[in-house]
Amino acid sequence: MRFQLTEDQRALRDGVRELLARRFGAEALRAAVDRPGRLDRALWRELGTAGFFALRLPETHGGVGLGLPEAVLAFEEAGRALLPGPLVATHLAAGAVPGAATGEAVVTTAGNGLVEWLAQADVVLGDAAAAEPLRSVDPLTPLHRVASGREVDPLTVLLTAAEQLGSAGRVCEMAAQHARTREQFGRPIGAFQAVKHLCAEMLVRTETARAAVYAAAVTADPADIHTARLLADEAAVRGARDCLQVHGGMGFTWEFELHLHLKRTWVRTHRAGEVTESEESLAAELLAHPT
Repeated sequence: MRFQLTEDQRALRDGVRELLARRFGAEALRAAVDRPGRLDRALWRELGTAGFFALRLPETHGGVGLGLPEAVLAFEEAGRALLPGPLVATHLAAGAVPGAATGEAVVTTAGNGLVEWLAQADVVLGDAAAAEPLRSVDPLTPLHRVASGREVDPLTVLLTAAEQLGSAGRVCEMAAQHARTREQFGRPIGAFQAVKHLCAEMLVRTETARAAVYAAAVTADPADIHTARLLADEAAVRGARDCLQVHGGMGFTWEFELHLHLKRTWVRTHRAGEVTESEESLAAELLAHPT
């Protein structure tokens, strides 16, 4: 079984990254932070036109006709760019909810007792009648709490893991770049052993999570998906914290992109069910198939 990206997959990844860099770069990200709770509908429709939501729909149904591995690559780029909105829910609703595939409709779901972007959603899957607003740590992910949510779909778990992988990769790059350029005592801080270790550990966690997420996208096996989720969560959350340590006091500032990655990674860990749920699901799968 090969896990190397094909030429078409690399082109898809690069195309999504280029689109997001053009439409949701640093200035757009800061503008979104300054208007929390407002979703850019023009960008949402542009994502629809580009096939982001219809990526896995058959061409006979107006989709792109690709598979889960390609969706994982697209969501990895979305996580890297900190793209806001209920992306996973809308993507999974394409083909079932009118307008979701084209970006004309914003779809969210009451999963695990939480609802993202409730006020901006056109369609809510699940019961959100008695939803109570929460103060979200992430300014780009407004949250509501509901008494009970829908059972979390394994694909939600996997695509969320892909977003976490995108954040992990981005903060790893940020740490390495800062370590190369920031100097103390006449030397780049990357020359000091403590910083070297932080950056190396971030890279190892990120690449381990990447292998697990890509493998789960190929197999779609529940045990592989939960393994990928656990590794991606760790790579994203610990990576953001370690990146903050590399940057020192600058990493704590509101204006810096890093703190948004840290807060988004925290929120994502709750979207796909609690970590213990994935641990228990993985344990159950392993016990059921001990070989």
